[in-house]
Amino acid sequence: MSKFWSPGVSELTPYTPGEQPRERLIKLNTNENPYPPAPGVEQVLRDYSVDHLRLYPDPDSRALREALAKEHGVEVEQVFVGNGSDEVLALAFQAFFRQPLPLSMPAISYSFYPVYCRLYGVDYRTVALGDEWQVPLEAFDAQSGGIIFANPNAPTGHGHGRDAIAALLERVTECVVLVDEAYVDFGGESAVPLVERYPNLLVTGTFSKSRSLAGLRLGYAIGSRELIEGLERIKNSFNSYPVDSLASAVGVAALEDKAYFEACREQVMTTRERTRRRLGDLGFEVLPSQTNFLLVHHPEHEAAQLFVGLRERSILVRHFNTEALRDFMRISIGTEDEMDSLIEAMEAMIR
Repeated sequence: MSKFWSPGVSELTPYTPGEQPRERLIKLNTNENPYPPAPGVEQVLRDYSVDHLRLYPDPDSRALREALAKEHGVEVEQVFVGNGSDEVLALAFQAFFRQPLPLSMPAISYSFYPVYCRLYGVDYRTVALGDEWQVPLEAFDAQSGGIIFANPNAPTGHGHGRDAIAALLERVTECVVLVDEAYVDFGGESAVPLVERYPNLLVTGTFSKSRSLAGLRLGYAIGSRELIEGLERIKNSFNSYPVDSLASAVGVAALEDKAYFEACREQVMTTRERTRRRLGDLGFEVLPSQTNFLLVHHPEHEAAQLFVGLRERSILVRHFNTEALRDFMRISIGTEDEMDSLIEAMEAMIR
């Protein structure tokens, strides 16, 4: 605490990111893609002229937005980009959720949501998950200052289909509904086609997961031109040049290689299902997942002890020390060899 801080800074509880270890570990804790970016990305990095770095980037990120618009079948004016989806979400909280009524969100979801609420003074209320750890869309109150949820949800892994989201949007018309699709490429169904029918729908996405670009920081939002203009007003009141020119070129290259993208995501999903079955054989309760991670619980072994045991065997997973999740571990999907090592370590600890 410092006397120089602005009022309220000492009361913030910042988001805690997953550990980025210095030592060499099998890293299954932050939902990164285990495979490298598309080959075209490496080509961009080799050919990029350093002289470009003396110039400011395109403040409109036109090339990247055009590539995203083409990928998702929307107009370029319906696309917004930023430094990772976290930044895009932060701008959305400022643009849409500072309302008289509270924001509605799931009680268990991406833990950055309440952090943004505290930072920007947004009142919020939570909705408990259902018996199957699903986000109950029917429980969201239409009389809200906004609604936000991850679909598929993190860290539980369940995703709703497009028809279920459309039903929510038929009922909720007077506030922004933000669908965070960070993990949608691993088995979910995107809500992007709904933006033409529902002007209050904003869909966010990231290059960090399925595009293997977590270290670059690229995120985006797709919605009505009205919503995109709101984001641009906030962005241009904060930082007119959020996406650098190298990141933009890399993002375009990642989008262009569709065959590589499909092969990687299919491999991740195949490995996920194989791992789910093998963990089940070891007595774990494993939640169904449409993401690149699994949320698991063993009825006879404490998650905290398993977490420590795995770390001692040079395998890093995520343990959330919260009341709702302390009995669970979240395991990112790695390569087949990495998941084999995980299963071998689990067998050694529980048998």
